[in-house]
Amino acid sequence: MSHPLYIAFIWHQHQPLYKSPGSGVSLSPSQQYRLPWVRLHGTKDYLDLVLLLERYPKLHQTVNLVPSLILQLEDYIAGTAFDPYLTASLTPDEQLNQQQREFIIQHFFDANHHTLIDPHPRYAQLYQQRQEKGQAWCLANWELPDYGDLLAWHNLAWIDPLFWDDPEIAAWLKQGRNFTLSDRQRIYSKQRQILSRIIPQHRKMQEAGQLEVTTTPYTHPILPLLADTNSGRVAVPNMTLPNQQFQWAEDIPRHLRKAWDFYKERFGQIPRGLWPSEQSVSPAVLPHIINQGFKWICSDEAVLGWTLKHFFHRDGAGNVQQPELLYQPYRLQTAEGDLSIVFRDHRLSDLIGFTYSAMPAKQAAADLVGHLQAIAKMQRDSQSEQPWLVTIALDGENCWEFYPQDGKPFLEALYQSLSDEPHLKLVTVSEFIEEFPATATIPGEQLHSGSWVDGNFTTWIGDPAKNRAWDYLTAARIMLASHPEATEENNPEAWEALYAAEGSDWFWWFGAGHSSNQDAIFDRLFREHLFGIYKALNEPVPPYLKQPVENHAAQTNHTPQGFIHPIIDGKGDEQDWDKAGRIEIGGARGTMHNSSVIQRLWYGVDHLNFYLRLDFKSGAAPGRDLPAELNLLWFYPEKTMVNSPVPLADVPDAAPLNYLFHHLLEVNLLTQSIQFREAGDNHQWHPRFSRAQVAINSCLELAVPWADLQVPPDYPLRLILVLADEGRFCNYLPENALIPIEVP
Repeated sequence: MSHPLYIAFIWHQHQPLYKSPGSGVSLSPSQQYRLPWVRLHGTKDYLDLVLLLERYPKLHQTVNLVPSLILQLEDYIAGTAFDPYLTASLTPDEQLNQQQREFIIQHFFDANHHTLIDPHPRYAQLYQQRQEKGQAWCLANWELPDYGDLLAWHNLAWIDPLFWDDPEIAAWLKQGRNFTLSDRQRIYSKQRQILSRIIPQHRKMQEAGQLEVTTTPYTHPILPLLADTNSGRVAVPNMTLPNQQFQWAEDIPRHLRKAWDFYKERFGQIPRGLWPSEQSVSPAVLPHIINQGFKWICSDEAVLGWTLKHFFHRDGAGNVQQPELLYQPYRLQTAEGDLSIVFRDHRLSDLIGFTYSAMPAKQAAADLVGHLQAIAKMQRDSQSEQPWLVTIALDGENCWEFYPQDGKPFLEALYQSLSDEPHLKLVTVSEFIEEFPATATIPGEQLHSGSWVDGNFTTWIGDPAKNRAWDYLTAARIMLASHPEATEENNPEAWEALYAAEGSDWFWWFGAGHSSNQDAIFDRLFREHLFGIYKALNEPVPPYLKQPVENHAAQTNHTPQGFIHPIIDGKGDEQDWDKAGRIEIGGARGTMHNSSVIQRLWYGVDHLNFYLRLDFKSGAAPGRDLPAELNLLWFYPEKTMVNSPVPLADVPDAAPLNYLFHHLLEVNLLTQSIQFREAGDNHQWHPRFSRAQVAINSCLELAVPWADLQVPPDYPLRLILVLADEGRFCNYLPENALIPIEVP
């Protein structure tokens, strides 16, 4: 019997607890929430995703709703949640004080400007004024209507395009300017209306059988690290751990029970699936999950790879080799019973999360369907008796900010194609495992301890700042344990503060790896939750909790923090490059120090291209202030291939300039023309075709397709930049180093 290819989409909807428990002073309701993202993502991302799916009844999917997200949605629906953005939005223009005006100018453009600001002319006009003339100019020159319009547009732009046919919303979009306080109050009312439909719509579609709704431990903690922070060393044996070992496995059943009860109250049935926070699993957490009654969990292909001692390689098209290992559920066997687990295809999930937003909607949808059709063909060729299940699981909110129209054209094209394709069938995870129970087994103790990020926990522990936060949490947990009289029933404030502090998000933002312009607020919120534990126990608050966990001054050099998709126009848009790696050049000693014409270097990747940007000193011109020729040379460590030396005169005989390289891209900075070459025998260089893009305006921006380099996914390579004039070496960057790149 030939089966269709079964596909399980799982969308993970989550926000950390932005609700502040107080910091030693009584908070007015307008200070209750530190950040607005539950309200804004609620109007943009949670309802439209399932309403769009409802139009395609053949397609079944799974949506994960984290309890801490639902709690906050309910506060906003009830009108009891106020964040600083909302408070400012509902303040009469003439009553805005200086501090609020500064806050509005600084933060009311917190959105991807390509998709949420630029499509709206008035919002784009205000944004351009701030970008081109600066915050101080806006503060000195803006009049009340400017503030009123910005307050309105910040809220309007986050309303999903699916709702733009609502007569009131359509009228506001058409109005464009001169918004009044009354307009803003009605926009807020519309936000609450949209929020109020989210849970009922999910419940309705689950009862109809098109949707499965799953849950997550109460406040999104990483269960393996609650069980024992030493589990960080399973994947990284030399990890530097916190001074104090956190080992409170008893908190795990509390988080699971609260999530279970919370779900039953909202959805009128018990949950079947659990999305472990950050897809993090370990042998120690399985008994608790089984005892609570969950039937299945999901994790990442890296965790499966570590578990099976098998690395998942991909072919040149990005398709998994030995797909039968990944595309099936497994049965985890423990003394407490069995639990099903599915593992997501990391690359397909990342394509939706990070790459397709930069492609035309129909082309992106066709690319994903093409990958699935290729897998379906592999399934037929394998003549497998067992059907395959491809799991695509990812964040269901943040990626849409980078898609035109919040991803609506992409999802419509994708869902129509999937509805028309007879060999592909979308199912919920429970539907699949009930019809086709797992036949492959993994002993529970063999399961790898890791997460969706590289199969380890380094995103949340091991860095000095992250470890400091764990030590603070450990001290607070020990303090709570020293008060056995403080139970969840008679001191819920202490326990709720603990649960909030155990959430994964705070540790994500601490230290190296991830950064945003709200790091200081996340730091403060984490400490406020710990503060709340001591306060509820009438214990003195440790002085260190009144100081930030780390210094949040702007970083200089750093490695890439996520995929980027810059528009190659030579303008260096700050949002396009905010997750790129950065190397400061201008202040370095040595070859570049004398001229310092190139101030800094940015680099990053997505699934399609490698990207490079060079920032020049203001007014600098190629051919006058810096050499006219830029050479990019790629070095492939530990790979046997034909290589050639740098083809320039006067190249110093010193590393890394005396390395042999395999690919060379020459950029003429005067004509913006390129020549691409590949190394040949006898130290020759041979011309090759390239689709690289280059643009020079206020900076240089460059995109080099991975197809030019013909390297497999997950392969490491290195890059050096050499400046030359009429074929003679001038200098190179970065100094005494190579730029490290990994093909995604």
